[in-house]
Amino acid sequence: MAVPDRIKQDLSQALITGKADTAEAVTLEALKAGVDPLEIIETVMVPSLTEVGNRFQSFQIFLPELMMAGNAAKQASGHLEAALEKRGGKREPMGVAVLGTVQGDIHDIGKNILATMLKSHGFSVVDLGRNVAPSAFMSAAEENHADIIGMSSLMTTTRPAQRSTVNLLKEVGVRNRYRIIVGGGSANQKWADEIGADAYAPDAAAAVDWCKRLIDMPSPE
Repeated sequence: MAVPDRIKQDLSQALITGKADTAEAVTLEALKAGVDPLEIIETVMVPSLTEVGNRFQSFQIFLPELMMAGNAAKQASGHLEAALEKRGGKREPMGVAVLGTVQGDIHDIGKNILATMLKSHGFSVVDLGRNVAPSAFMSAAEENHADIIGMSSLMTTTRPAQRSTVNLLKEVGVRNRYRIIVGGGSANQKWADEIGADAYAPDAAAAVDWCKRLIDMPSPE
C-alpha cells in the first residue's frame, strides 16, 4: 500500500519540525493501516531528512533543530525497521558505515545525529560510540565489511587519533578497502588533506552527502 497523502504530509512535517512523539504516532498509524514500511522510508523519511539537512546547511535551522529532527527520525525508523524484519523483508543497504568518536574524546552529539540520518538514508551503520581506538575502527571495519569509516573529534588534543587510524590502516595494508571521512569541531579540510582522509564534513548533513558520493567512488590506490 502506498503512503496516503495525509500520512505523508503529517509525518514529513513531524520529522522536519522535530516532533518525535507525533512522528512515532503517525508511523504506527501508517503501519497499522497496511502502508509499506519501505515506501515510508523512501518517499517520506529520506526526502524529509534531506530537507532538514538542506535547511541546516543554509542556516534556516540550527543544531537544536537538527538534533530534534534526528530524534524524531530515530523514533519513527525503529518501528519501520521492525516492520520490515517482521514481514521477512530487509532493506538492501546503500553501504556500510563504521562511525565513532576517536580515542580520548567523549563528545558524540554530532556523531549520533549522523548515525540516525545515515540509517534513514539507507546505510547500515555500526556505531562504535565514544573513545574509540584506531585498532577498534579497523577491526569493526573488517568484521562488518565496511565501505566507509567516519571519525569524529571535537577536541584539538584528540584530533591526532584520526591520523593514527589512517596510518594504522596504511601500515597493515588495508587503507584502500575503505573510504574515510572525518569531522568534528577540531577537524577541517586542511587537516583531512594532511592525514589522507577522503572527505571532511563540517556537519551531519554534509557528512550524509559525502557518504552517498563516497559509495560511488572507486577505491583509493
